[in-house]
Amino acid sequence: MFRGNQQQSGVSPGPLPEKLRVAWTAEFKEPIVSTAAIVDGIVYVGGDDMGLHALDLETGREKWTFKAAEAIRSAPLVHDRVVYFGDQEGNFYAISAAEGTEKWKFKTEAEIISSANHGEGRIVVGSYDGFVYCLSMADGSLAWKFETAGRVHGSPAVSGDNVIVAGCDEYLHVLRLSDGESVRKVSMDSVSGASAAVGGSRAFVGTYGNAVLGLDWKEGSVLWRFSDPQRQFPFMASAAVVDEAVFVAGRDKHVYSLDAKTGRPSWSFATDGRIDSSPVVVGDRIFLGSGDGNLYAIHRATGKEAWRYETGAPISASPAVGAGRLVIGNEDGVLFCFAADN
Repeated sequence: MFRGNQQQSGVSPGPLPEKLRVAWTAEFKEPIVSTAAIVDGIVYVGGDDMGLHALDLETGREKWTFKAAEAIRSAPLVHDRVVYFGDQEGNFYAISAAEGTEKWKFKTEAEIISSANHGEGRIVVGSYDGFVYCLSMADGSLAWKFETAGRVHGSPAVSGDNVIVAGCDEYLHVLRLSDGESVRKVSMDSVSGASAAVGGSRAFVGTYGNAVLGLDWKEGSVLWRFSDPQRQFPFMASAAVVDEAVFVAGRDKHVYSLDAKTGRPSWSFATDGRIDSSPVVVGDRIFLGSGDGNLYAIHRATGKEAWRYETGAPISASPAVGAGRLVIGNEDGVLFCFAADN
């Protein structure tokens, strides 16, 4: 799933080899903005070609393609052999992971870029119609919907019976998963298109107001606010959080390491393009793409470049890591799979 787990922490549970090479590529006709999911040796990824593609992780051969009604920019969630995702026409689908056949479909009133999360047998997902939806995983029936005052671009995090979602109405919302009631909301003072990364009682999220916020979602308070005084640009990429460090990238072309308690930066790393690709922590390295067309690996402790690969087109998707491989697509519609360089 997008960001790796229900808390949207952006941390890979599995390792990657020290040296990587391109194992295979797959070419599609339209850009790939969707972040892939890797499950049981299969890569699932959506494209602007309206296809949800299932490919063999080892070879890149396509196993099946499901055609949606419009482009797919959300990241698929794969759970119990079912793939869940939304499209640009506002349809939310549940597809058989084995066969690529439709199990059920739910219609919202605007495009779905938000990636789905799950808990207690339910799916939660946001739509540009301003609602957060909670659906039954079994049949797609509506459990509840919560109306915000703006689009919902980012993906919800789930922690226990809490759904934590940043909105374009300038609030971080905390909702009850069981019934959709609002527990509290915290003002972010700006629109957010990012997904909140949750670590315990804290959430970390970037905004269109050129800031990254550390919030206590249980108390409903802003703990700190980071903004680079020299570079005032929005943060659309979602943060990653591990071991009291927050890693976040922005449209100012930079990646930052921030202290999770204070928001103080310990290092920054510059690329040559704006960054909408969300960083993924893999061991002692951070992987992400950039608008300059490069996939980067950065040393987590120092912020120094460990490796890069030029893909030939801007990257908006985030890395997917699984079974010792990394998969990512670019805006030329090329999907790359990286494996050990033996």
